[in-house]
Amino acid sequence: MITVKNLVKTFGGIKAVNGASLTIEEGSITGLIGPNGAGKTTLFNVIAGVYTPDSGQVMLGEQDITGLAPHALFHHGVLRTFQIAHEFSSLTVRDNLMMVPAQQAGENLINVWFRPQKIKQEEMEIARKADEVIDFLQLSAVRHEYAGNLSGGQKKLLELGRTMMVDARIVFLDEVGAGVNRTLLKTIGDAILRLNKERGYTFCMIEHDMDFIGRLCDPVIVMAEGDVLASGTVEQVKSNPQVIEAYLGTGVKSKKERVKA
Repeated sequence: MITVKNLVKTFGGIKAVNGASLTIEEGSITGLIGPNGAGKTTLFNVIAGVYTPDSGQVMLGEQDITGLAPHALFHHGVLRTFQIAHEFSSLTVRDNLMMVPAQQAGENLINVWFRPQKIKQEEMEIARKADEVIDFLQLSAVRHEYAGNLSGGQKKLLELGRTMMVDARIVFLDEVGAGVNRTLLKTIGDAILRLNKERGYTFCMIEHDMDFIGRLCDPVIVMAEGDVLASGTVEQVKSNPQVIEAYLGTGVKSKKERVKA
């Protein structure tokens, strides 16, 4: 699904992403872990078009998507969520979802004047889809609640719901479990698994909760110092001496040193 080749992103002389290469297989739930400052979120931001890389390449299948803006990637089915949810706080849960589909008929002034029935029909279809998403995510009790009043976990579910309103091919989840209580975290995990198994969604997630990663992800990719340090099953990476060393904060060998070793 996604191939990243020798990606580099520098900020003020610091290489936040330093020649990272990885693949995300179609139909997988891939975990991306690593100590703070490893470059995980920067890598997400480069893939998702927030930052343009200094060098390297990002491929979606056979298509080069390097440097495409987020709105362009949206139309390719590449979506992401954020560690801090970006909801429209003054809109209801239902209205937040109905905002997502692009190029709605009501956005065209000609349609407003001459095709009101087309607008009404499309809005009914979008509303039906929003209600299906709400029920899927077990948010029915807050369907008409303002999004700003939701708990942190409910906001994360709403962000996941927004990706369901369009034909997402791959969704990048940035610490979906951060600040979420265990009950809602299980609900979020169940929804991700169902979307993966029943609807064929591909996911890549940054997460620090290793129990959550272990339940959902295979493979797991470990980053350190802006580069990929290891990959494999969750048990393989947890027992990898270099990964243990990186998480203990004692440092890791540089890329050149690892090659020599």
